[in-house]
Amino acid sequence: MADTLKRGLGRWLDRRMLRRWTRLARKAPAMELGALRALRGRAEQLRDRTDRVIRAAEMRLVLPRIGSNAIQKPLGTDWAFRPELWMAPLPRPGAVAVESRTQIGGAVTIFHDCRISELTFRQLRNSRAGDLAPFGLRMDVFRFDGSFLSLVIDLPEAAARNLTRRHILQMDTLVEIEKPIEIFARLNIRHGPNTEQIVRELPVTDHTLTVEFDLNYTDLNEKRIEKLWIDLIFEDPEMNQIILRDLTLTRRPRAEL
Repeated sequence: MADTLKRGLGRWLDRRMLRRWTRLARKAPAMELGALRALRGRAEQLRDRTDRVIRAAEMRLVLPRIGSNAIQKPLGTDWAFRPELWMAPLPRPGAVAVESRTQIGGAVTIFHDCRISELTFRQLRNSRAGDLAPFGLRMDVFRFDGSFLSLVIDLPEAAARNLTRRHILQMDTLVEIEKPIEIFARLNIRHGPNTEQIVRELPVTDHTLTVEFDLNYTDLNEKRIEKLWIDLIFEDPEMNQIILRDLTLTRRPRAEL
């Protein structure tokens, strides 16, 4: 009963405050400047609080839900991974004049060799019907005086556990590009003193890009695997906007012939 009364009183107070601010909005164009200045200060305080509520609601109510790790997995998948960047809000959601070796989330790092950085990034909230990842990454590149731009994605230890030359690693990503560019994915596997590398060009004919890395064609020493990482390389990114709505990696044994 008490909770019902509190909710009813709260709704009544909200309606009363809304009517009051509606009247003040009508009077504002003709107010004396000193009174208008004071009113603006109170309105800015109120807007700060309402903006916080709206941001919290958008983060929690928009689908897909934050922390969701739903991944489309090929048949036979024995390991799957989506980096934190595409799953959870970052403490620092964006930056300008991004320096090389800037880390984004727990597993992704930006590398470039520009003398003057005109690169920005921002984490976006995904809300489209087909999105599985809660977040995306937008990079805006203006003048680019370097020779390369790449995202390095470090894979967790589980990716190397029980990995053999019979495995195929698959990377799927949803990409939106302002103007067409070439994108390459390079898988790196450190085993002992050596590093195996497999390079694939992403077919930028569609938003959903898939590449496979077949380890059967490598000289991988299965007993000495230490670390795996992916280099996502963007060729000639100047004056472009690149949005990665999602990025996942899966692993499965290749079919026996």
